[in-house]
Amino acid sequence: MPPLSVIPQSKPNYRLVWLICVLLGLSLTHSHGKTVLTVPQEVNLSSNMQLQQISISWFGGQATTFDLIILRTEFNETVFYGTVSVAVDQLSGRHQWNWTSAEPLECTSLSIKIRSRDGQTTSKWSNTEILQGKDIPSNQGSNMYPLDRILPVGANTTFCCIVEEGKEFYSIKYSLTDINATRISRRTYAATVVNQLPSVTSGTNVVCYLDQKMPRTGTVVFVGYPPLPSDFVCETYDLTSAVCKWNEGRDTHLYGKRQTRYRVNNRNCSEQSPLQKQKACSVPQWEGNWTLVAVNPLGQYTLTDSAELSHRVCPVAPVDLNLFAQAWNATLLWQWNYAGYSSLALVCQVELTNNGHKTKRVSSGVGLQTVVLSDLHPDEDYSVQVRCGAQQNFWKWGNWSKPLSFKTHTYVPDAPDVWMWRNRDNTGQVIWKPLTRRQSHGQLTGYEVTLWNPKENHTEILSSNYDAMPLNFTQLASFTSDNIVIATVIAKNADGESQPANVALRLTVTAPIPVSRTAYTDKGFLLSWQSNVNSTCSYVVEWHDASCSYNCPVEWIKVAAGSTNVSVESANFQPGVRYMFSLYSCPSDSAELLQHWQGYTQELVPSTSVSLSSTQLDSDVLLTWGEIPLVSNRGFLLGYNVYISNGSQLLLLANLSGADERSYRVKGLSKGSYKFTVKAYTSAGEDTGSTASITVEPYADWLILELLASLGIVALFLVIVTFICYKTRKWVKEIFYPDIPEPKLPSDWSRTQGPLDVKPPPHSRVHIVEKPKWDSSKEALVVIPEEEEDDDGQVMGDEPVDTDEPTSLRYYNQVVDERPIRPRFPDSSTSSASSLDSAHTDVTYTGIQTSGSSLVFQLEPQGSFEGHQLQADHSFSCGEGGYRPQMQSRAQGDDMGLASPEPFLEPEVDSAGGYKPQSSWQLDSSVDAGERVSLTPSLGSPTSVASTQFLLPEGEEQAEAKRQPSSSAATWFTNLLSSTKP
Repeated sequence: MPPLSVIPQSKPNYRLVWLICVLLGLSLTHSHGKTVLTVPQEVNLSSNMQLQQISISWFGGQATTFDLIILRTEFNETVFYGTVSVAVDQLSGRHQWNWTSAEPLECTSLSIKIRSRDGQTTSKWSNTEILQGKDIPSNQGSNMYPLDRILPVGANTTFCCIVEEGKEFYSIKYSLTDINATRISRRTYAATVVNQLPSVTSGTNVVCYLDQKMPRTGTVVFVGYPPLPSDFVCETYDLTSAVCKWNEGRDTHLYGKRQTRYRVNNRNCSEQSPLQKQKACSVPQWEGNWTLVAVNPLGQYTLTDSAELSHRVCPVAPVDLNLFAQAWNATLLWQWNYAGYSSLALVCQVELTNNGHKTKRVSSGVGLQTVVLSDLHPDEDYSVQVRCGAQQNFWKWGNWSKPLSFKTHTYVPDAPDVWMWRNRDNTGQVIWKPLTRRQSHGQLTGYEVTLWNPKENHTEILSSNYDAMPLNFTQLASFTSDNIVIATVIAKNADGESQPANVALRLTVTAPIPVSRTAYTDKGFLLSWQSNVNSTCSYVVEWHDASCSYNCPVEWIKVAAGSTNVSVESANFQPGVRYMFSLYSCPSDSAELLQHWQGYTQELVPSTSVSLSSTQLDSDVLLTWGEIPLVSNRGFLLGYNVYISNGSQLLLLANLSGADERSYRVKGLSKGSYKFTVKAYTSAGEDTGSTASITVEPYADWLILELLASLGIVALFLVIVTFICYKTRKWVKEIFYPDIPEPKLPSDWSRTQGPLDVKPPPHSRVHIVEKPKWDSSKEALVVIPEEEEDDDGQVMGDEPVDTDEPTSLRYYNQVVDERPIRPRFPDSSTSSASSLDSAHTDVTYTGIQTSGSSLVFQLEPQGSFEGHQLQADHSFSCGEGGYRPQMQSRAQGDDMGLASPEPFLEPEVDSAGGYKPQSSWQLDSSVDAGERVSLTPSLGSPTSVASTQFLLPEGEEQAEAKRQPSSSAATWFTNLLSSTKP
């Protein structure tokens, strides 16, 4: 048989084995982990409704991390979901975790589930545990939670309202304020209040409304502070026990069963009035260390104190006070309630009260029980009380004893303060200041006044109601021979007489002394004077109302010798009253007046106005007023303001700065009514003022003077004008009245008189109205005899003539044609220039005739001159109507030409009749009618070569009426101008 062959096996694969082992290990580990993460079992729930806290416990194996979820059961809303680490309790083997709800646990049911967690691995959820709320269907009524909760100030609280089945929710109000509510279950609504404020004593109401008006349910919460006491200290009164005191501190706003409780060294000290802020608690024995604990529902506070007994002694109040009084002092005694005080060094304070004024006096001693009160006043009412403290290691004053009242005994009165007043009528009085109750030392019975000198005396007894005795200085002068009289005043009461008070009477009147002004300050009137090194006398400063002059109420003070100033103050000083101050030296020997002052505490405006009167002086008005009485000045008068009324305003005319100026003259007023007001003023301002009215009448004498002056000025002006005109008469004559040139004829005028055939020149035609038949017997030119002349060559007639003209040229007119001349109307178209050739006139010239001797044709009235001959029986005379040549605006050089008359018919007048020439010439300048008829415009006007009379520029009636009154002036002026001729 062949031998067996052994084939060796290959090496095993260790890597594969290792991988398989690892996989098996992981599988085993995974299987083992699944067994460790057990589902939490036996979940147990317990709740603390006051703290709103749920305590959850369970069995959870070896796990330490768990997931918890809390849900609102009805709406399945998550309230809390989180992972927590909870160690196992070694004794019970259970896990426990607490959760605090923001909402009261009564509001709604909560469902809780737990599962274990190991990293990302979790177990299954535990069974759901439900914490039942008050909103379950079995509780059908309405409720509000939390109930009567005590909360700290500033907390945030959620309130819930469980609505009754079948009702609708309306609102939740916190102290009458609506708050927003949220529905958290079928019947529950929750609302949160943040930063809550302290409650009132009865707490804060939270109310749930199921309709708009009536509340359905509610709760009360108390919001306050935890206790915070302060100033905890312990002391002893009886030297054995201790009394600890402290302040309550801030108000906790918690009262009743919720108020703060206090304990001192574990002793209950809560029996305190809640209204007292200062708390106290007694400890029977002095322990040296004390602890105060204050507790209320919101917390507690602790204070401690420690001290030795001798350092905290506060004596009790003395008892059984007793007093023995005299006139000027009293002895006070008291007792102590504890025997230990007899060996205690004490310091005591005695408070003395008199007329509302309190003073304190301090005494000390071991076991002090008595004290003497000195410097009291007789017949005065006092009240006294005592308190004490430890003299060594003084801690504090003890309590005051009960007050004790007493009255001192009476005593003789003080000497009165005496002075003297003298009136202007040589009378006066001795005056003294009434003694006060403290000065009289008892009820006064009267005064004794003695007037005496070294030789004799006189005494009078007056009752206690008097404070002055009248004097007659005239009688006193006969009472003594050396002018020395002393007045002595003594006050009396039941205990005796006062010391005498003397004053020297001034029998002679001193010389007036200048008065100075003084100002009032907050310290009174400051008066100062020069010192006298040789004087050892005292001074008296008296003052009174300066407006008073008889038996004045006087006040005075005495000033020590050597003084140079004093401040005067009085309760009787009044504003607006002037006070007179006088300084006297040596008042009890021979008073000498040294100085006067006047002043006001406060200056006011005058209380009355001046008495104003007004008087007219020519065109001026003199205002005068009287002096304001001194009592009405109410200040130093600085002057017066004078006003004039301008409607509703006052215009200042003058400011008179002197108080003595009491008149003012208003000058240059015109006629009319005026009102003047005068106001006096002080540093405080003006008074209301006094008003006077006056009507200024025209001043007759002044008017006469004005008239005479006006007449004089006019006369002087006329004289000056006349003088100037006389000196320049040649120039005036050349300008205003030049010489009228004489007619210049080509023929020789020196031949004898004879008929002259005068024909009108071509440029001057005379329109003559002819008649077929001429009656020479009815109308003809007649010769006017020459008028007589005086020795000076003046014509003797009614009207003046121009003496500068040569001898009057007489002419005799003969009518060649027997036809009468018809006057031609300017508007007549029937007139013809050809009629001029039908008349031929022989004229003999003997001179140039003036208008006073002009030939006048008497015409028929306008309506009847046709068909009738002119009346030949009309006479020609000066001043009667006659022919007046027309005035033409031609140059004066045409002296040989005759004007072409165009006659017109003027109305007839009684004094004149006949033909009136037209006046076509006018002045170059435009003047009125009045100037045209005056003499001056006529100067230099064109004249007729046949007459020296000025042509008339106006109608007859106006010219004649205006020429008559000026004829003499014209004659005078003409003669004046004519005088220039040689």
